[in-house]
Amino acid sequence: MKPVLVVMGVCGAGKSTVGAALAQQLGATFVDSDSLHPPANIAKMAAGTPLTDEDRWPWLERVGSQLASDHPEGIVVACSALKRAYRDAIRAQASSAMFVQLDVALPLLQSRLAQRPGHFMPPSLLSSQLETLEPLQADETGLTVSTGEGIEATANGVVSRLHDLQVIGT
Repeated sequence: MKPVLVVMGVCGAGKSTVGAALAQQLGATFVDSDSLHPPANIAKMAAGTPLTDEDRWPWLERVGSQLASDHPEGIVVACSALKRAYRDAIRAQASSAMFVQLDVALPLLQSRLAQRPGHFMPPSLLSSQLETLEPLQADETGLTVSTGEGIEATANGVVSRLHDLQVIGT
C-alpha cells in the first residue's frame, strides 16, 4: 500500500519539514501546499491578513487534486487543513487521504516562527491559525503526533504508527 498523507497543523508546526522527512523515508512524492496557493493568497498573507474560507476553497481543491493524482510511490502533502470542512473538501477529491496532525507547544511554535525570516506567513498570523484549528475528530482517518522530540523522531514515530495501522507495508 502506498501512502496518501496530509501533514497538517498551524504555521510553524513543522508540516513541510516533517512532511519532507516522511516522504523521504517512505519513498513518496512530497508536495508543499504553499506552492499551490494562488498569488493573491500569498500577497494577502504576506500583508498580515488571514485568509477567508472563500480564499481557501480554490487552494484546497488544488490540494485535493494533487493528492488524487497518480502517484504510484505514494504522496505526502504539507497542508494546514485547519478546519474539519477543509479536510472534508480535500477528502471529497482524495477519499483515501490520511491526516497527520502535528501538535506543538505554543512557545516552540513562536520560536520556530521567529527563526524563519522572509517567509510569506508572518508570525502575527499564528493566533488566527490557533483560533481556526479544529483538531482531528475521532471519525476522521488520521493521527496526532507531537513534534517536541525533533523532526527525525517525529517522522520515525509516524512511520511506525502507519505500519501498526497497516496503512503502509513493511
